[in-house]
Amino acid sequence: MIDADDDTFVKNFIEMANIVTKFALATDASTDVLLELIIKLITEKFVDILDPGRLQEYIDTYYNRKYFVSEMNSMSNQWLVVYADDVAVGYAKVTSRGKVPAVLGQKRAVRIADFSVLSECTQSEIRESLFEKCLSVCRHVDGIWINEYIEYPFIDFFESKGFVRQREISEFDEISLPSCCLIRLNIKN
Repeated sequence: MIDADDDTFVKNFIEMANIVTKFALATDASTDVLLELIIKLITEKFVDILDPGRLQEYIDTYYNRKYFVSEMNSMSNQWLVVYADDVAVGYAKVTSRGKVPAVLGQKRAVRIADFSVLSECTQSEIRESLFEKCLSVCRHVDGIWINEYIEYPFIDFFESKGFVRQREISEFDEISLPSCCLIRLNIKN
């Protein structure tokens, strides 16, 4: 019998996976899948940065079912989930909410507010699938921005995709961590 916790099994599973990114709708089933995934990803992302009480407070405030369903139903947000053989392994949230960086001025802009993939899913096709779906959602705007904490592991990935790190240091959303802003302008033909 194969142990699902075996690193070799996970690696082989991901290598053989059929990868697809889909929009998440606020159904009970997709809400449950997305909430479970997000809580796991947030824990991975911040376990070494935040004390356990602060991490739990953040999860309880922003990822309790009632608040989260209202966020999923908001017309300002688009939720995307990347699946490997029907297993949710990452997600992104594209939103029109947030303080638009001054450099974008009066341009139409959206933010990739979350972009996370499980740490054991290192296959580049997973990140690429999620990123390409984000771009398709953002194709109608003049610019895209990301505000992430400075140690965010995907900063290099986004820079390789045309995002430019801004010089000023800001604060990461609801968690007071030093962050950086990355911007990509959409050039239309």
